[in-house]
Formats: sequence, structure tokens, C-alpha cells
Amino acid sequence: MTDVQRTSSSESGRTYQLDRLIGKGGFGEVYLATPTPQDGLPAQVCIKITERLSAWLREAYFAELLFREPRALRVFDRFVEVDSGRTRYCIALEYAVHGDLSVWLEKKGPQSERFVRREIAAILNALDILHRGQALHRDLTPFNVFVCEGEQLKLGDFGIAMHQRSARGVTADAFNMFNAPAEIAWGRVRRWQQRDDIYQVGLIVAMLLRGDITSPMSSRDVRRLPCSDHLKEVIYRCLGARGKRYEAAGELIAALRHRPKQPQLGRVVSLKGKRVSFTGFLTRPRSEAIAAAKKAGAIVQSKPGPSSDVLVRGRPNALQIAGDDGGTKLLEIRRLATRGHAVKVIGERQFWRLVESKAKPRKPTRRSKATSRA
Repeated sequence: MTDVQRTSSSESGRTYQLDRLIGKGGFGEVYLATPTPQDGLPAQVCIKITERLSAWLREAYFAELLFREPRALRVFDRFVEVDSGRTRYCIALEYAVHGDLSVWLEKKGPQSERFVRREIAAILNALDILHRGQALHRDLTPFNVFVCEGEQLKLGDFGIAMHQRSARGVTADAFNMFNAPAEIAWGRVRRWQQRDDIYQVGLIVAMLLRGDITSPMSSRDVRRLPCSDHLKEVIYRCLGARGKRYEAAGELIAALRHRPKQPQLGRVVSLKGKRVSFTGFLTRPRSEAIAAAKKAGAIVQSKPGPSSDVLVRGRPNALQIAGDDGGTKLLEIRRLATRGHAVKVIGERQFWRLVESKAKPRKPTRRSKATSRA
């Protein structure tokens, strides 16, 4: 795009010697550069040069917003240069010595859960600042997460970041097709929300654990990830049904810090009028259990939801998302619990005791015998 060898900032008075081209994309071109005078700057910085005013404005604005956040790529200078009637919008920013996440993972391979938890929690702090300010990043891909000194991950590239005017989000008119939620990529949903940023964070977590950014990843694949059941549950929530994702970065930070309580078996006096669903393998056919529950006066649901009262738990399926306590229905009642709706969990033995005791005829009393003789 440009054949200049140096560029000067009217803002800071510095001159930047453009040493070599290191990147090129939708924003423009990125050069490794040497600042003169250095005045506290690193020996080398990156200079991004574009002719697109809107992307430059966003990059400059959000860099200012996150200036004190250690896990956002630092921006040192921003300026406009006009030469022979040609306008170039420039930003001087921190040089990521290890490149972006895609380049680094290709060399390093899969990462430990300890590393992943630490680094994701750190970059979530930067994302949390955006979300609390009602802003969206919209481009959290391995090409916009950078690996800096000490192999620290940092967020960068705010060229399509945007504030939302309402909780409905913003029009999904710019996104990376391969890192967007399926409902947005296929055009079923036309609004990008904070929970869609969370989807992209979940993808990055999976990429770090697998050491691979190319293989497709869906919520069904979470069970195979090399990590704890707790982290699998967190990733599943990020990648799963849109309405059940963490709503913003702050909620995801809390989920990473605190493992939800495992559901304990409770006691239920009667199933009459209760909304009941089943999970796991039962000792008798599921159809028989459903018929018995209906006969006992229960309303049977295919899966738990906000109106549910009871979940009957059988033997866990070995293919559950996150271990013995990580089936999709158990994950859902834990999510409902965080919203203030408690669902009682009972074992299969208690279930059959409840429905069979209801089915047994009551023995007549002495008074009723006399009445029947009469």
C-alpha cells in the first residue's frame, strides 16, 4: 500500500523508520519500526498504516480506553500523515515478539490447563472493561490475540469494535466467518451481542488446549478436550446454545474462579403436579418410567427448564460432556440455580418408590368395611 521508508508523527514529534513489512490485512499494512527519539518507548514498535478512517478511529479510541490495562496491546502514538494529497492514518503500538496466537501455537503446540486458565482470565479482564462500558470486540480470533514478552497473551486489533446502544447488541455486519457463532455466520441471527464475544473466547480456550487453530470445534467436541471437568463445563457453556452462554466477560471470569456446587440428591414427598424430567440410564425402560410418572400425576418434560421441579437421575452416560456430573441436563440445572431457580434431583430408587406407593390401593378402614356391608 505504501512505498515510504519512514513516517513522522505531528502528535509526538517522533519519526519512525519502517524496517520491514510484517503483516498485511483488512486494516492495511503493519511494519516493524524504530522510533526516533526513543523517549521511553521500546527499541522497536509496530506501525499500522491504513487509508480507512473508521477502523483507525476505533483502534485509536479503544486503545485510549484500555491504555492502563496490562493485557491490551499498548498504543504509543496515533497520527495522520498527508503526502502528495494522499492521507495515511497511522498507529504506533507494542510489538508482540512472539507474533499472534496462530503463529505461536504452530510452534508451541498444546498448552497446559494451568497456563490456559491464567492467560484467559487475564485477557478477560480487558474484555470485561469493554463489556462493562457496553462495548463489543467482535473479532476475538487467534489472529487478534498476541503473544508478547514472557509469553503473555494480549488483546489487540479493535478495528471493528463498537459500542452498543441497547442490550439487543449491534448489527452483525462485520465478523470472521470461521470464528463466528453458527447462527450469525448462517444469517439466522443478525445482532452481535456480548455473549457472541464469549463464544469466541471459548473457541480460543479450546485452541490453546488442542494447540490447533484449524480444526473445527463445536460444543459436542468439548468432552475430548485435555482438561478438567470444570473447564469442560465452562467451555461448553461458551460454545453451546446462545441463550445459555455466559452473558458477558464478568460472568465468565466468575465461572472460571468458582466451580459450581454439584447437585445433591434431595427428597420429594410427591410427584403430583410436579414437572419432571429424566437423565442417565434407568434400570427399567424410559417409556415405563414416563408412564409411571404421568400416572402419579406428574407432568413429564423432555429436558429441564425454568418451570422444572424435579430431575430423576439414573446411571451416568460415559459420553457426558464433563464427567459423571457433567451431563447436559445436569449442567442446565446448575445454570438455572445461578438464576435463582432450584430443581430437585432425586435418584431412581426414590422415584420408583414414589410412583409405586401412589399406585398401591389403600387398605379400607374398619369404618369403611362396616359401611360396605351395610
